[in-house]
Amino acid sequence: MTAASTGTGSGTGTRLSHRTQSIAIVTAGFGQNIILTTVTTFILVYLIQYAQISTQGIAVVTAIITAAKILDAISDPVMGSIIDMTRTRWGKLRPYVLFSAAPVAILTALLFTVPDTSEPLKLVYFGVFYLLWGLAYTACDVPYWGLIGSAFGTGVVRNRVVSNVRAFGAIALGLATLGMPWLALAFSFAAATTGQGWSIAVATTSVLGMGLYVLAFFFTREKQTEAAHTRLTFRQLFSALFTNTPLLMVLLGSVLGFGGYIVQAGGAVFVVIAYGNEGYFTLVGAAIIAGMVIASFTTPLLLRRVSGRWLAIWSGIAGAVLYVAMFVAGFDNLIAVVVFIFLTGLTLGVFLVVQATLIADSVDDVEQRTGVRNDGISFATLTFVSKIMTAAAVLVFGLFIVLAGYHDGVHITGQMQQTVWFSITIVPAISCAISAIPFFFYRLGGSPISQA
Repeated sequence: MTAASTGTGSGTGTRLSHRTQSIAIVTAGFGQNIILTTVTTFILVYLIQYAQISTQGIAVVTAIITAAKILDAISDPVMGSIIDMTRTRWGKLRPYVLFSAAPVAILTALLFTVPDTSEPLKLVYFGVFYLLWGLAYTACDVPYWGLIGSAFGTGVVRNRVVSNVRAFGAIALGLATLGMPWLALAFSFAAATTGQGWSIAVATTSVLGMGLYVLAFFFTREKQTEAAHTRLTFRQLFSALFTNTPLLMVLLGSVLGFGGYIVQAGGAVFVVIAYGNEGYFTLVGAAIIAGMVIASFTTPLLLRRVSGRWLAIWSGIAGAVLYVAMFVAGFDNLIAVVVFIFLTGLTLGVFLVVQATLIADSVDDVEQRTGVRNDGISFATLTFVSKIMTAAAVLVFGLFIVLAGYHDGVHITGQMQQTVWFSITIVPAISCAISAIPFFFYRLGGSPISQA
């Protein structure tokens, strides 16, 4: 029986409905995404404008962030392995949800409270707390996604939960992006925003965000099966992972589809090059978010008629066609560009929901075939490939910026515009088309592996 019906092993003995657990999970994801968006979107703004970090100092900050991202990516499978080898009366996932909340809230607040001292000390302060923040966030993100796969055993229910998590995550992204500057101004208690205003705003948001996140501990229950309660050895853990062909196909298809993130990575730069006004990115960003939200809410309806595998395939193909059409249409008409971006946001939103559900299905399949359930490390691969996709998008777009010869103050030519336009249309088109190929090989079931 599932944890939702028994409450066994929860440490509380309570019974929780799928509805209660779903609300808790979606609300927790909303709070978590508010914090993630705040850090990723505004940390450089805070450091440059309010912590007075110099140009040379920002170069150091960039190096710190890059190093932290590498460590962060490595820590995902490590965290997943630790989770799968954990057994407590609360389960293996929920304890990490509970005990990671406070560190994430505190470290997020500290990132936006750089002391007024010499720049070298500021950089040391930022480096230490950013590295710690990355590790703490991994400790809260990996078990969260694993809990979604464990708590909701039926495909229809789980698909709906994943879609709502993705949708409200996109809404959180929009609210944080648009609202945090105003909140910082309000807490500045002055006509202009201050560093102290940012510190108070982020601290308040961190407490509220993690307060919502910790609901996932109190109002969810993990799957109650013998496999879920078996402590795995390293051999079992990695044997189950590397012989899980469906999971590996999802991961490969995801990485190949990194182009879907290029508009998000480079859209703000592109609108400056194409239109000379970075404010236009508000339209582009809103179009992406709107597309993702709508797709996230509607994908469960599609999954009732079409398998997740085929939705992944067709979302890649549709994305490729839309990006090519956008390239042909050109960027002269901003409204047409926004419409195309919205449509590509729909395809990306469908894929992100299907991606998580296919991973969850592959975990269930391995449990049925082998008796091994490795939620932790399997869902760690989801967060891992998301970081790889983002990094690849930034890297490729950056290479095209170098190829175009663009830098601040340069005279913008038509050739420069076309080069960057190619990078956010044709490159994503190729990426989306190729990403569909591995999903043709997504098959559930197969020969059992050794559990020795």
